[in-house]
Amino acid sequence: MTATASFSHRLRPILTAACLAMAGAMVSAPASARGPEGIADVAEKVIDAVVNISTSQTVEAKGGGDGKGAMPQLPPGSPFEEFFDDFFKNRQGGKGGKGGGDLQPHRTNSLGSGFIIDESGVVVTNNHVIADADEINVIMNDGTKIKADIVGVDKKTDLAVLKFKPPRPLTAVKFGDSDKLRLGDWVVAIGNPFSLGGTVTAGIVSAKNRDISNGPYDSYIQTDAAINRGNSGGPLFNLEGDVIGVNTLIISPSGGSIGIGFAVPSKTVAGVVDQLRQFGELRRGWLGVRIQGVTDEIAESLNIKPARGALVAGVDDKGPAKPAGIEPGDVVVKFDGHDIKDPKDLSRIVADTAVGKEVDVIIIRKGQEETHKVTLGRLEDNDKVQPAAAKSDDQPADKPVTQKALGLDLATLSKDLRTRYKIKDSVKGVVITSVDATSDAADKRLSAGDVIVEVAQEAVSSGADIKKRVDQLKKDGKKSALLLVSNGDGELRFVALSLQ
Repeated sequence: MTATASFSHRLRPILTAACLAMAGAMVSAPASARGPEGIADVAEKVIDAVVNISTSQTVEAKGGGDGKGAMPQLPPGSPFEEFFDDFFKNRQGGKGGKGGGDLQPHRTNSLGSGFIIDESGVVVTNNHVIADADEINVIMNDGTKIKADIVGVDKKTDLAVLKFKPPRPLTAVKFGDSDKLRLGDWVVAIGNPFSLGGTVTAGIVSAKNRDISNGPYDSYIQTDAAINRGNSGGPLFNLEGDVIGVNTLIISPSGGSIGIGFAVPSKTVAGVVDQLRQFGELRRGWLGVRIQGVTDEIAESLNIKPARGALVAGVDDKGPAKPAGIEPGDVVVKFDGHDIKDPKDLSRIVADTAVGKEVDVIIIRKGQEETHKVTLGRLEDNDKVQPAAAKSDDQPADKPVTQKALGLDLATLSKDLRTRYKIKDSVKGVVITSVDATSDAADKRLSAGDVIVEVAQEAVSSGADIKKRVDQLKKDGKKSALLLVSNGDGELRFVALSLQ
C-alpha cells in the first residue's frame, strides 16, 4: 500500500463520521429552520383564485424605405421580448439588416398575473400588465380563457381592476393587513413567471415601506420570495392565505430573480381597488402645498429637534391650505392624527384621505406647534410635466453685482435682469448672478437666475439685506442660514447654507 493510499484509508472513517454527524444535525433541526409547515395549505387554499392575464395589441409598422421597422413596445415581463429583440435586430430586412419594404402591422402578446377578489369576476393586476392592450383575457387555473374588460386603472400605484363573466362559481381571496407584517415574516408568491402557469414560491419580508423612487406614493414590501417576469400583478400572501401585497417590480441585472422583489402593500391596494370599483378612477385628497425634506441644517435653522416632518416650500393660491393659514416655512409634523416623518409620509396620507374631509394639521412655525383645520380638496391628475424656463447663459457678462455673500454674487432685481433670466414680475427678492463653484451654494445647486426671497424667514430686497441677515445669524451663533429661493416661474424651495 502506498503512503497516499494508507492516508486515505485512515481518513475515510473520519469523513464518514463527520457526514453522519451532519446528517444527524439536519434531522434534528427545528421546524423553523426548514420553513413553515403551512405553505402547502396556503397554496392549496388560494391557487384557484390566482389567474394568468393574457393581452394582445396591434403594433403599427414605423419602418422606412431602408427596411428598418420599429421594435414593438412590449409590456414589461413579456416572454416574447427576447424573440422580438432577436428578430428585429438581427433578421429584419434580409441580409445585413438592409433592403426590403416596410414591415406590416402585426399582433404582439404578453402574459402577466392577477387574482380574483370577488366571486362576481373582479380581478386585480398591475396596470403595466394590461397597458395599451387591445384585448385582455383571464386564464384560470384549469386553463379556461375568458375575455375581460377594464374597470379602472391607477398609473401612480401601477394597479388595475378587471371584470369578466364567470362561467362557474369562483374562488376569491381577501386582503389582509399589511401594516401587521413584521420583518422576517414568511410570505408566499403565486403567479405566472415566464408563462409557466401557477407557480408557488416562498420567502420572507425583507423590508417594509421601501421607497425606490418609482412613483409618488412608493411604500413597497420587499421580499426575497422568487419573483420573475410574468409574476407582475400576482398576489403576495401571508400564511393565513390573505393577500398582503401585489407583486410589481424586481431588481435584477439578468432579468431573473436575485431575491429582491417589491410588492404594493395591501393597505394601498385595497383603497385603490375600492375607488376604481366605485368610480372607475382615483379621487385623491389634495392639500395644495409644495413640500420638501427637513435636513439637519434646515431643522437647526427652524429650531426643530429632531429633524422631522415635511417643510412647506410653497402654497397654492387656490388650494385648501391657503385659507387654513398654512404658510411657506411651516413644517407639517402631524396630519389627521398621523405622524409625518418625511415628505413621502405626507404625500401618501393626504392622497389616501377622503376628498372634502376636515382634518387637523399640526405644524411647527418659528419653533412653536400650531394646529390648523383644513378641508381637503381633490387632486387633479396631470401627467404633463411643464418644462422649466430656460436660462439665458449667453447673455452679456456685465452683471450689475451689488453684493457678495455666501459664495453668491447678488443683485437687486431690475427689468433687464428679469428679462435676462426670464423671471416673472410676481417674483420678489434678490437675484443670484453668479455662484462660486467651490461654495456650499454650488453644492446645494443654486444657480444664476435663482431669486432669494427670504433669509431666516425674513423678506429681503437687496444684497445688503442678505449680508445684514447673514452677519446677524453668525453673531447669534447659528451654523447655517435658511434661504427661501424661487425660480423664474415662482416655484419655491428652502435651502440651508453653511455659515462655517
